[in-house]
Amino acid sequence: MNKKEGMINSGFVTKLFHDDPLMFNVFNEITEYFDHKRKKFTAPLDIIGTEFEKKVWGELKKIPYGKTVSYKLIAQKVGNVKALRAVGRIIGLNPLPVIIPCHRVINYNGNIGGYGCGIKIKQKLLELEGSLSLELFE
Repeated sequence: MNKKEGMINSGFVTKLFHDDPLMFNVFNEITEYFDHKRKKFTAPLDIIGTEFEKKVWGELKKIPYGKTVSYKLIAQKVGNVKALRAVGRIIGLNPLPVIIPCHRVINYNGNIGGYGCGIKIKQKLLELEGSLSLELFE
């Protein structure tokens, strides 16, 4: 693993260092989120991606805390319901899970769907936000 600009990258996991000035207030906001003290992230983001990717990720940031939407709805919001598979792929490429809340996107039929960080983590995040009871899965 290499330390580069305050992060250690290992597959889908990025480790943040709380004392890195490049991380601005992200570490504190994530801590507040997991302590049930924050529902929306405000740290400035400089996301690299195509215009379509940025549009999809922008729609994800609009999903309210504790709510879920379908992949189909995100495709409609970005103006191309026929691009459902592309939207799903882009959601899976989300560079900042939790901050850009891709865990709030589920299948149209109500199934939880996939998650790049693993289905158990998606379930835990949805439970944390009160939009899913894990008792249904245990």
